Amino acid sequence: MKINSKTMTLSENKGVLYLTYNRLCDVDFIRHAFSTKHGGVSTGEWTSMNFAFSRGDKPENVIENYKIFSDAAGFQYSSLVTSSQDHNTFVRPVTKAECGIGIWREKDIQSVDALITNEAGVTLVTHYADCTPLFFVDTVNKAIGLAHAGWRGTVGKIGQKVIEKMSELYNSQPKDIIVCIGPAISKCCYEVSEDCAENFYNLSNTENEKYETDNFIFPIENNKFMIDLLEANKQIVKNAGILEENIVKSDLCTMCNSDLLWSHRATKGHRGTMCAFMCIK
Repeated sequence: MKINSKTMTLSENKGVLYLTYNRLCDVDFIRHAFSTKHGGVSTGEWTSMNFAFSRGDKPENVIENYKIFSDAAGFQYSSLVTSSQDHNTFVRPVTKAECGIGIWREKDIQSVDALITNEAGVTLVTHYADCTPLFFVDTVNKAIGLAHAGWRGTVGKIGQKVIEKMSELYNSQPKDIIVCIGPAISKCCYEVSEDCAENFYNLSNTENEKYETDNFIFPIENNKFMIDLLEANKQIVKNAGILEENIVKSDLCTMCNSDLLWSHRATKGHRGTMCAFMCIK
């Protein structure tokens, strides 16, 4: 399988297909990957690489998928710690003490849509199937973060909240942080109602922040709108101090590439779930 991307590379190892950001591959102290639909042991509507325990798949298959993917992409299965996502904006700092939570240990808290760490040997894991993954790498203080930004998390500025928490806990400076955005459902496919779009228009009312809403909100017929989640998140992290040259947007739409990537809309909800993985070596 091939992809048409200027920002990401599709790799295969031991039958597992996964994506990496070209920009992040140049950062020597981290390892990262974004999963695809392919290479796992799940069957039925979850075929074959599914990381969600909550969608009806057999738990033993999900656990085996985590093990298979970790081995193929170069992560320690014992180092994984997952989010507990509900489309909010809570950012959780994690250490080795949290490894295993959400996989081989019970979830200990709910409502975690972003994870950050500055410890080596802790692999952050967040979940997706159209929503926007955000990768954060502080190249100076060696800290990382992952965030899940659906439309609620986006307008709630979860990207800004991750940057603020990394600055608070790890002394990260926005000028030193690389942010990679996506893969996600893109403006070609993400149609929303007027009520939803109004939340994106309200970003422009934010004091001391500038949003070019015409670049991520596109009115169409019947009071519907196309939304560019990736561009909205780009403007949010840019307003938070991230340099333009340190922001990379994926050029892969999950719905347009639903043969490779899980898309909630493309499958009408009958689907598995992908994950973003990142650790400090």
